[in-house]
Amino acid sequence: MKTAVRDNRFLRSERAEVLREARALQEKGNLSAADQARFTALMSEARSLMEEYEGIESRSQAEFRGGPVDGGIEHRGKPDKEIREAFSGYLRNGMASLEPEARALLAERRDMGSGGQGAYPGATTGFFVPVGFVQQIEEALKYYGPMLNGGPGYPQIFDTATGQVLPYPCSDDTMNIGEIVGEGQQVTAQDTNISAVNFGAFKFSSKLVKVSVELIQDSAFDLEAYLIREFARRLGRIANTKLTIGQGTTEPTGILTALIANGNPIVQAVGSALNTGNADGTNTVGSDDMIALEHSVDPLYRPGARYMMHDTALRALKRVKDKYGRPLWQESTRDGQPATINGYEYCINNDLDQLQTSATSPGVVRRTIIFGQLPKYICRRARQMSVLRLDERFADFLQVGFLAVMRLDGNSIDIGHRALALLENTF
Repeated sequence: MKTAVRDNRFLRSERAEVLREARALQEKGNLSAADQARFTALMSEARSLMEEYEGIESRSQAEFRGGPVDGGIEHRGKPDKEIREAFSGYLRNGMASLEPEARALLAERRDMGSGGQGAYPGATTGFFVPVGFVQQIEEALKYYGPMLNGGPGYPQIFDTATGQVLPYPCSDDTMNIGEIVGEGQQVTAQDTNISAVNFGAFKFSSKLVKVSVELIQDSAFDLEAYLIREFARRLGRIANTKLTIGQGTTEPTGILTALIANGNPIVQAVGSALNTGNADGTNTVGSDDMIALEHSVDPLYRPGARYMMHDTALRALKRVKDKYGRPLWQESTRDGQPATINGYEYCINNDLDQLQTSATSPGVVRRTIIFGQLPKYICRRARQMSVLRLDERFADFLQVGFLAVMRLDGNSIDIGHRALALLENTF
């Protein structure tokens, strides 16, 4: 009998059969202990098959593009399934329970590109997590703010295998123009404005996540899914905050900090009083403010531009109309098309300043809305996310501690200061 080739199509077909059997069990209802154990085993097998064919497809795509597999970290011929199973065993039972082959596989992966270190410089324990585990965390990070969304029109994300300092070249040639050259005349030299922004990799920790020994020993408890959810929530919140308002030097330079430090255009709000006739002043947003903000960005960068604002600013803008009574906020009438403000898409970032509802004394300045080419802000992410299991620290509570570590940096590459602008409100 010919052995089936375990390519991605075969694996997808096999996973479909496994899920079909699992659904048949689920439809029975009131499962016996044996059926419940079988159902759990089937779902685990389905997850492993998915990770195996996704690994094959991701490697094929990377090879087609001519780039490194898994962000520059190769598996040296080891199947993704073996790595995932070894890592899952480490999470659930610790190092002592691992077979020598599984322990060697994790240690081999830990040593790749890290000088033999563990989860962070100076550590001797902890392991880089498998591709599927990282991808699920990264997918969940998108829901905690737009800075790690990575989609079109959002801040860019580029992944590196390690966290060493990386110069990122950038240029601004919008002020240079060509020339007309007469017959026999020499052309003029004009250098391009080229510089570099250095990206490091600041260490972000999830803080300790404690899990009881009873839950870990319960085979029905999906430990990986729980840790992914907890790590993503904690890392997502701190990462979005620092990539928005981080001050640099000891943390990423947030997009708001970069705009102010680099001298990007700052528009002072005049409020909605000009259009509504009310007493609202600079502590509100009017249609004229949005027009001024849009036109402070170079026309070259306006196509595809996007607003970023706190949810309170969006709430206020949904009530604002221009002097002809037309609302600035427009819900799309086409399926799949997002709502817009003045025809531009927007995203919510609650790490920007809130738009207050009343003035204060003494007055304060709130930076409420960013407009322009958000991809001009770049987040550098080291893909070597690491997880540590702490067995002894909470042993007297019959708990095990888990800790995730990832490294990020961010900065603006808008060296011409024409692609992004900021709206300020005075209260």
